[in-house]
Amino acid sequence: MSSLLCNARIQLTDTLEQMQQGTLMRKVKSKSWKKQRYFKLQEDCMTIWYQSKRTGKTESAFSISDVETVREGHQSEVLQSVAEEFPPERCFTIVFYGRRGNLDLVAGSAEEAQCWIQGLHQLIEVATTMDQREKIDQWIRDWFQKADKNKDGRMNFKEVQRLLKMMNVDMNEDHALRLFQDADKSESGTLEGEEFVLFYKALTQREEVQSLFQEYSEDGKKLTLLELTDFLREEQLEDEGTEELAMELIDKYEPSETARARHVLSADGFLMYLCSLEGSIFNPQHRGLWQDMSQPLCHYFISSSHNTYLIEDQLRGHSSIEGYIRALKRGCRCLEVDCWDGPNGEPMVYHGHTFTSKIPFREVVSTLGKYAFKTSDYPVILSLENHCSMEQQEVLVQQLKDILGEQLLTTTIDGHVPSQLPSPEELKHKILLKGKKIGRLEDTLDGPGDEAPDASDDDNGAEAEEERRRAKKDKETLAQALSDCVIYCKSVPFRGFQEARSHSRPSEISSLSEAKARKLIRDEGNEFVRHNAWQLTRIYPSGMRADSSNYSPQEMWNVGCQIVALNFQTAGMEMDLCDGLFSQNGSCGYVLKPPFMRDKETLFNPSDPSSREGSGPITLTIQVISGQQLPKVANSKEGAIIDPLVRVEIYGVPADQAHQETKYIENNGFNPRWDETLQFQLHVPELALIRFVVEDYDKTSRNDFVGQFTLAFANIKPGYRHIHLLSKDGTSIPPSSLFVHIRITEPPGPEQD
Repeated sequence: MSSLLCNARIQLTDTLEQMQQGTLMRKVKSKSWKKQRYFKLQEDCMTIWYQSKRTGKTESAFSISDVETVREGHQSEVLQSVAEEFPPERCFTIVFYGRRGNLDLVAGSAEEAQCWIQGLHQLIEVATTMDQREKIDQWIRDWFQKADKNKDGRMNFKEVQRLLKMMNVDMNEDHALRLFQDADKSESGTLEGEEFVLFYKALTQREEVQSLFQEYSEDGKKLTLLELTDFLREEQLEDEGTEELAMELIDKYEPSETARARHVLSADGFLMYLCSLEGSIFNPQHRGLWQDMSQPLCHYFISSSHNTYLIEDQLRGHSSIEGYIRALKRGCRCLEVDCWDGPNGEPMVYHGHTFTSKIPFREVVSTLGKYAFKTSDYPVILSLENHCSMEQQEVLVQQLKDILGEQLLTTTIDGHVPSQLPSPEELKHKILLKGKKIGRLEDTLDGPGDEAPDASDDDNGAEAEEERRRAKKDKETLAQALSDCVIYCKSVPFRGFQEARSHSRPSEISSLSEAKARKLIRDEGNEFVRHNAWQLTRIYPSGMRADSSNYSPQEMWNVGCQIVALNFQTAGMEMDLCDGLFSQNGSCGYVLKPPFMRDKETLFNPSDPSSREGSGPITLTIQVISGQQLPKVANSKEGAIIDPLVRVEIYGVPADQAHQETKYIENNGFNPRWDETLQFQLHVPELALIRFVVEDYDKTSRNDFVGQFTLAFANIKPGYRHIHLLSKDGTSIPPSSLFVHIRITEPPGPEQD
């Protein structure tokens, strides 16, 4: 059985063997909660479980594929709080994907800590580089371990029946027994090792893929290079270098060496291709950086977080550095910091006038310095809500300059007053401060502002007087040194589009509440789009959202608002849209707006789709064919099997908002077949996001969420595609997927003479 249990790519080192023997360590939750737990790496080298020393009861287990990274030393707030008690060389933090809390551990010695740190790094490397076949093998191993009740490395029919229930399969006993007996080659009445793999393969036979394969294969056994090329051209609409692509796919996905040498693809290889990244609905070319990054900042949607320091709700939530680390790792490029006077002259970050906990500003800046450019090279905007006294503002600036050094932008990139905002490319590796500023940008720069588009000849006297009065008032509450660090993002109150246009200062930015933004969208949609073609706008959630809930960012993107701040800590449809939009372009946090939203004189208004120049609406046809290994619903009853349905939701301009769903399939989360076709009209496809949601149908109460995947219409690949589902937290749940066929039909072009 061991061949099945341990991943073939894992070399069993002394380190891993030591981890398999188990280690006693302290699990630390706070300064006062430090309890001993026994940690042990399982035989499969992909699962770790730990149990209480006192009770001997297994507390919890986690899979290596859930672990994002391991941090050494005192690199979490919890471990910093016990720094005096435990030296850094004995401490480490296991960080999980999604919103799951960290696991902070203290080993008995530096050697034991190193053993676990190095071993975990080795295993994470294996888990993150697994291809689709290895992921499925791993999935089989996980299930085998869960169902092998007596841990003898074999499985009798009773254990197999239990396993089927666990796997979301409702199969009649005769059929299950037939599959079991076919796989039991040794006729021992149990399945072991490769026999279990055979059983699993029979169970996961994909008829819908098989019939597609037969359609293109003349002998029904293989696809020749020509047949595969035909399939790629006709079905997958791969029109460039199709033959080279076919060769590449055979080399990459054909398991049989002889077939590879003959340049043919077997049914197994064909399925592997369809389940791979190349066979996914998301265009692989758009995963990396694929957009022009040399346009002004205001021409991009920018991934933005609200109250970044909170990891729970707005009133009693825990403020944490983890909020910043998580947001930056997700490619977020605009972070919020609420600063207040703290004890000992040290500014603190928290949500004012509430019971949220506090973090020193210095720690936030250090975290920013460390993580700002790990996921993306493009600029980070630090939105500073400054409530500090003059004295602590001076400390604030000093900390920013000392810790960030060259990363902090303190002057314009060319020493001149800009006639337009610089580009993400020009601001690479820079941190920009957004906040109030005394007077105008040209006052900060040496020399007269001859480049300024708002030269004084069109300033009337009353207005100039008003500006002077405002600058004088700001001087009383704002430290000059802090003001001087605000360059391209001077916060100004919004006084209407006309006034903004008359001053024409691209380096100013207004923040609007979601309600104010909605009113402007309703009353002055086109003006709003035009304004956002040359100046930045930030939108933030209503103060009434004490539970940290989110508003839909789509309506704000529809008018070109760039900085649409969301509560990253709150999972749900709104964050799915955010993740969906920003998962393209190298997840760099910047997505270029469509051309009709980058033109200051545009006629586009989202409430009137015909204002977008171009042909009529396009038709998106989605055939929802089948589902594979859907996860069980969280907290469901033992043995409950889901009744899945698929809903496709379109988010975009109001005329494009729509959703349709399939019927539900009773008692089958393992391989449901829907074979239903849904069709949508898209008037402004450039702004549309498509969200695929799987739910467990419930006739008496709300359906339960099973999984989802969201992407921008621009990133969809047509043809037969798999959609790899994500959890509520946006983390992957392999090998759960949907199999669909996508067709995009453009309207007929204008008649040619």
